[in-house]
This record gives sequence, C-alpha cells and structure tokens, in this order.
Amino acid sequence: MAKFNPGEFVRQVQAEGKKVVWPSRQETTTTAIFVGIMMAVLALFFLGIDTIFGKIVQFLLSLA
Repeated sequence: MAKFNPGEFVRQVQAEGKKVVWPSRQETTTTAIFVGIMMAVLALFFLGIDTIFGKIVQFLLSLA
C-alpha cells in the first residue's frame, strides 16, 4: 500500500485547481438566465401535461 503524503496531496490539488478555466461574469449571467427561462418553460409544459392526464383520469373514473 502506498504512503499518503498530505503535502504532496495539497500540491496536486493546487496544480489541478490552476488548470480550471473559470467562466466570466458575462458567461455566468447568461447561463443563469438561460437556466431560469428553461425552468419556467419546462414547469409550464409539465403543468399542462399533468392537467391533461388529470382530466383524462377524471373522465375515465366518471365512466365507472
């Protein structure tokens, strides 16, 4: 089993952290707005689907 060296681990973490390409403020804002819009669109879509299936089930249960 290999020895664990905390100092080497910290150096490796720092080296990997320097390789990360962080998004700019503009990219982060644009992405956040896009995610918000997509959440709203999908929420409305699933609300519509749920309403339609609810009406279908209500209709089918009224037949019994």
